[in-house]
Amino acid sequence: MSERGEFLKVSAVRFVRLLPGPVETVWAHLTAPAKLAGWYGQASAIEPREGGALALMGGHIRGVVTRWRPPTKLTHTWNVFAPGEAVSAYPESYLDLELEPQGAEVKLTLLHLPVLERFESQNAMGWATFLDILDDALRGRPVEPRPAYMQRNAARYGVDLDNLAR
Repeated sequence: MSERGEFLKVSAVRFVRLLPGPVETVWAHLTAPAKLAGWYGQASAIEPREGGALALMGGHIRGVVTRWRPPTKLTHTWNVFAPGEAVSAYPESYLDLELEPQGAEVKLTLLHLPVLERFESQNAMGWATFLDILDDALRGRPVEPRPAYMQRNAARYGVDLDNLAR
């Protein structure tokens, strides 16, 4: 036991993408699950306020909104639940989404932390998939089924989709 504080390094994933604007349109896609059903799934909701509940992918992901600053900042906890679980087997993490207008485009910075070491590649694959779906939706391109994006990103990040870490 030590009375002295320790400095810890936390694993995280960060993406920065330029998306078509305006910022209000990008914000709507991030906060209204119906606008990004290809990622969030049908049974998804985000209460639009600090302290609001978040349930995505039919409750597979649950959390609490910790920052709600329309149209530029959304932060929430991120907890992964198996079907029927009341308590997650995984540690709570945080997802931070920040939008910055840049002319006709919007810079999106996504930060997810902490990420358990065994999940780093899968986590990056998942967020790359999210960003690809978001990009297609914002550009008015057809959104493919999620597995198509995941297969491309699995190859990019060296993830074996048949042997995912648990």
